[in-house]
Amino acid sequence: MRIASHSYTDSMLNQYNQLASQQYALQNQVATGLRVQAPSDDPRAMQNTLADLANQATQTQYTANIATLQTRATSVDGVLQSLQTISSRAGEIATSAGSATNSQADLTNYADEVNSLINQVVNAANTKDPSTGKYLFGGTASGSAPFTTTTDASGNVTGVTYNGNSSVNQAQIGAGMTASADIPGANTSGTGPRGLITDSASGADFLNHLISLRNNLNAGNKTAITNTDSANLAKDENNIAYQVANNGVMQNHLTAAATFATTSSQSLSQMISNSSSADLMTTMVQLNKAQTSYQAALQSGAKIMQLSLLNYIQ
Repeated sequence: MRIASHSYTDSMLNQYNQLASQQYALQNQVATGLRVQAPSDDPRAMQNTLADLANQATQTQYTANIATLQTRATSVDGVLQSLQTISSRAGEIATSAGSATNSQADLTNYADEVNSLINQVVNAANTKDPSTGKYLFGGTASGSAPFTTTTDASGNVTGVTYNGNSSVNQAQIGAGMTASADIPGANTSGTGPRGLITDSASGADFLNHLISLRNNLNAGNKTAITNTDSANLAKDENNIAYQVANNGVMQNHLTAAATFATTSSQSLSQMISNSSSADLMTTMVQLNKAQTSYQAALQSGAKIMQLSLLNYIQ
C-alpha cells in the first residue's frame, strides 16, 4: 500500500511544532519566572497586570510626594521651634520691662536684645528648604526672599515688607487626597492658611510687634509696653503655637499616608505576582511532561515513517 498524500506527515509535523512550542513557552516561564509575558498568554491576566502596574506607579508617586512633604515639614518644624523660643523671650522682656524698678538703662538693654530678636526672626522667616533651595515661607512665590527690611542709620530694622503670597503648594498623597507642609509668611486676607509672621485673622504681626516693643523700650513707655505690646506679643505666641501644633498634626498625617501607600504598593506587587508569575513547581512538572510527550512523539513518528517506507518499497 502506497501513501497517497502528505496529510499524515503534515499532521505529524504540526504536532511536533505544537509540542515544541509548548516546551519553549514552559522553558521561558521557568527562566523568567513569568507565566504571562504577552496578551496572548492570558488576556484577562495581562489586563489585570497592566492595571495593577499602573496603580503601583501611582502609589510610587504618592510615596515620593509624601517623602518630599515630610522633609519640608521637618524643615518647617525646625524654624517654628526657633520662633517659639524667640516669642517666649519677647514675652518675658515685655513682662519684665513693665516693672517700676527698671531704669531707662535697663529698658535700653532690653531694646538692644529685642533688636537681636528682630534680626533672628527675619533670618528664620527667610529660611530656605535645604532639599530644593526654595524659600519656605513665601507661599507659592518661593524663588526670592519673602521678607525684606528697611533699616535706620544704625542698622536697626524699622520696617518689614512681605514679598510672597498667601497661597501654598499642594501635593497628592492618595486617591482624592492632597496635603501641604507649607506656611505662608503672611496672610492679610482673613481667609485661607494662617500666616506665620503676619496673620490678620489671628491678629499676629510678629515683626512689627517686636519693632513696637523695641521703640517703646527705647522711649521708656512702660504703659504702652504693658497695655499694648504684651497683649500683641501674646497673639504672636498663640499663632506660632498653632503653627507648631498644625505642623505636628500634618507630620502624623503624612506618616499614616506613607504607611498606607507602602502597604498598598506591597499588595499590588503581590497581585501582579499572582497574575503574571509562574508557579515554579507546577511549571517544572508541566515542562517535564511536555518534554516526555515530545520525545515520545518523535520516537513514534520515526517508527511510523520506517513502516511507511517499507510498505512503499514492497
